[in-house]
Amino acid sequence: MPSVAKMQLLDLTLPTPAENLALDEALLEQAEQGTEPVELLRLWEPTNPLVVIGRASKLHEEVDFATCDKRGVPVLRRSSGGATIVTGPGCLMYAVVLSYEVHPQLSALDVCHRYVMQRIQTALALEVPEVDFQGTCDLTLHGRKFSGNSLRCKRTHLIYHGTLLYDFDLTLISELLQTPPRMPDYREGRPHESFVTNVPIPRDILRKRLIEAWEIDGQQTDWPRAATEKLAAEKYTNPQWTSMR
Repeated sequence: MPSVAKMQLLDLTLPTPAENLALDEALLEQAEQGTEPVELLRLWEPTNPLVVIGRASKLHEEVDFATCDKRGVPVLRRSSGGATIVTGPGCLMYAVVLSYEVHPQLSALDVCHRYVMQRIQTALALEVPEVDFQGTCDLTLHGRKFSGNSLRCKRTHLIYHGTLLYDFDLTLISELLQTPPRMPDYREGRPHESFVTNVPIPRDILRKRLIEAWEIDGQQTDWPRAATEKLAAEKYTNPQWTSMR
């Protein structure tokens, strides 16, 4: 019989982009190192625009690096897969750490995508019934994407994290990114400006629905500071990591 772990909420935005990406990885590593299953939802939101490329993304294929450099927009590489995203104010970021001991079925990637996406879709549909789940792991509204997601799997836990555009400057996406080398079928070759949208849910309500969706049992205040600082310093601000592809 699967174990039971109570989902905790970590509501924490750190000062720098590198620290915020590092914290997601540190939370997964902390869960891996423990002896009990961990279930955790983290919410955060960048204070300035930021480009985040996937672990296997080719930097100069997906990012308009010259424009990012000119505008002072940092470009960082995350530890999970998926395509490049632009985030910033008006884009709520979430990360959920899940235990295979609690959810053994999530070892199948297609099941994992459906489990997380359908849970969030159902929660947001209470506000906007037209919210849909399309592609591998996108949430859309009338065929336009407002949420992109990715995951990283370890031995005992996984982290599933993504974006929720609700009041974002969508022009930044076409300005800072190139045409992606891979597109989901439902995109039908559309450029960024006719493919992305904001979901019309106020930030406070969006947060409330996410917290309800994951049946939060309590708020966590401690977090792996030392591991986060180490990852931020040695990995996420390291040009060799960012430009490895």
